[in-house]
Amino acid sequence: MREAHTVRKWIIWLFWIAVWQAVHILINNIVIFVGPLDMMAALLDQGRTAGFWITLSHSFFKISLGFLSAFGCGILLGAFAYACPLIRELLEPVMLLVKSVPVASFVILALIWIGSGNLSVFISFLVVVPMIYTSTLAGLMSTSNELLEMASVFSLPLWKRIRFIYIPAVHPYIVSGCRTALGMSWKSGIAAEVIGIPDSSIGEQLYYSKLYLDTAGLFAWTFVIILISAVFERIFLWLLGHIRH
Repeated sequence: MREAHTVRKWIIWLFWIAVWQAVHILINNIVIFVGPLDMMAALLDQGRTAGFWITLSHSFFKISLGFLSAFGCGILLGAFAYACPLIRELLEPVMLLVKSVPVASFVILALIWIGSGNLSVFISFLVVVPMIYTSTLAGLMSTSNELLEMASVFSLPLWKRIRFIYIPAVHPYIVSGCRTALGMSWKSGIAAEVIGIPDSSIGEQLYYSKLYLDTAGLFAWTFVIILISAVFERIFLWLLGHIRH
């Protein structure tokens, strides 16, 4: 049954790749739209250069750093907001503001404040924090009152309450929030790089692809973004899944 499901998924992927190639043939203009073979050729050509791997590692490190920092900060802020209603009330307008203001506005402000070097770190951090904060707070608020009363009756130490009551309650909310936050961190981080054009970044390469009408290169870098974000998401969620056990 599992093998049949895997085969079905591969057939679906091959179908859409065939559709992609068919559209490319119909349009017949490599500036407007390239096919999968053109994209792979461009990717292989870039992959032979050291600059490709340097660019890839720089963007990966900065966006991952922004996400991981936001992950830790969001959990801490959510815990503080749960423990102290005053903190929750103080943070509410800030989180609402961060979620409401367009990313482009923050990018322009960040360019003025910190320059382009750490732009993707800051933007991915800013986008992810409210998501993790909201998920953490929602999970903590859903904690069973019966379990908390039992822990109080038996004078259970704080670390045991965290380990056996709070973490199981928060875990599904965090996992759900991270599924969205991981994708948004990469989208916002790369968008920030395209606007700020920091040296040796994927955003810089996307900008130059647009500038020189290198559609194959644009598709190749887009494919790289999808691939590394998917790998990072799979690894992080796998690690997150083992925290509960």
